[in-house]
Amino acid sequence: MLADLTHAAGHQQLLKGINRMSLVRHLCTHPGLSRVELAAAVGLTKSTVSTLARELLDEGWLVEREVVATGELGRRPTPLFVDPERKLLLGVEVGIESLRLVLTSLTGEVQQSASVPMTPGRGAKACLGQLSQTMLKLAQRIDTPRQHIIGIGIGLPGGVDEASGHLHFAPNLGWRDVPVGALLGERLAGTALDGVPLFVQNEADVAALGELEFNRHEVADPLLYVSLNEGVGAGVVVGERLLTGHRGFAGEVGHIVLQLNGPPCSCGRRGCAEALIGLRAMLGPQSDDDEQRHLSVLAARVQAGERGTLRAVARSGAYLGVLLQNLAAAYDPGCIVLGGALVSLGDPFLQPALRTLTEHAAAAGLAPPALRISRHGADAVAIGAAALARYRLTRPLTMPALKDAA
Repeated sequence: MLADLTHAAGHQQLLKGINRMSLVRHLCTHPGLSRVELAAAVGLTKSTVSTLARELLDEGWLVEREVVATGELGRRPTPLFVDPERKLLLGVEVGIESLRLVLTSLTGEVQQSASVPMTPGRGAKACLGQLSQTMLKLAQRIDTPRQHIIGIGIGLPGGVDEASGHLHFAPNLGWRDVPVGALLGERLAGTALDGVPLFVQNEADVAALGELEFNRHEVADPLLYVSLNEGVGAGVVVGERLLTGHRGFAGEVGHIVLQLNGPPCSCGRRGCAEALIGLRAMLGPQSDDDEQRHLSVLAARVQAGERGTLRAVARSGAYLGVLLQNLAAAYDPGCIVLGGALVSLGDPFLQPALRTLTEHAAAAGLAPPALRISRHGADAVAIGAAALARYRLTRPLTMPALKDAA
């Protein structure tokens, strides 16, 4: 009988957690509701919302604002908002050339940021050591004890098993079988970030969550985020749930083969989308030289109007259009969002992609999917990593934080 009571108590606690976070999530997208309006919106009783709102106010999740006088008689309800300052999220992008970090509010406003270069060829442990130090330096900037970090998200350029925090393979970093979550947990033990829930996921997946979580407008479904950097990847959100796949490899669209016996790819295959669209494809064979393998080099050539470079960029853009057509056929997305460093090349790269996508759609008698650029720019992955933390923390039925970091 005792076990049954314990089980029931556990269900009650879970239900309360779900209800609490449903209030927070609804106020993230619909700020300024009164308790009565909030109760009607989420389908809870007024007394339940009043009790939960008081707890959330005391804990720093929510804040009340003064009511603006309207001249009407009677007591006016007090509007509730998500507190923009007290609870923060730390988001990290582990890039090919740099580490990018942001501290955001629960609604995605960037409070602090940092970016540090990574030495090419550094091993995973050395890089994660540098990352943990940078995370702690950024955490020192907050106004303690009034503010505190409640979750950490890490975006990595490779296949990730989020449940264990294990990176399977990141070809452009040269990392394979790295327990990122466990290693960072060890580095942060005994520090100000010890015990903060830590979540690890693929960089395109977290950027997709950034478009979902930090968006006050209705989000198209399914939502596809296509990341265009040295590598190519995608994050897929269906019914507000992140599609990760059996082993965490869902969205590795850079390794969809677009050309039989095409150019070699970093993954070992030939003719992959990454080999036809990514930075190396546009820079040509000289990109094997580390000094030449930079977006700034490519951008300068495009700006100078080099014909060979413009042809290479247009060709990569056309292959991007083919990839987008394949994704549109596979997922029938409500919207495709493009992000990553290569988006900054602008029309020479994006117009051939749009033209190819439109032509394929017209040939099938269909309208092309809605297409837009990420609203978070160069910080899309870092902000998305912060969104990953909010996504997990405010959805109690989704995957919990890593045990090693909790």
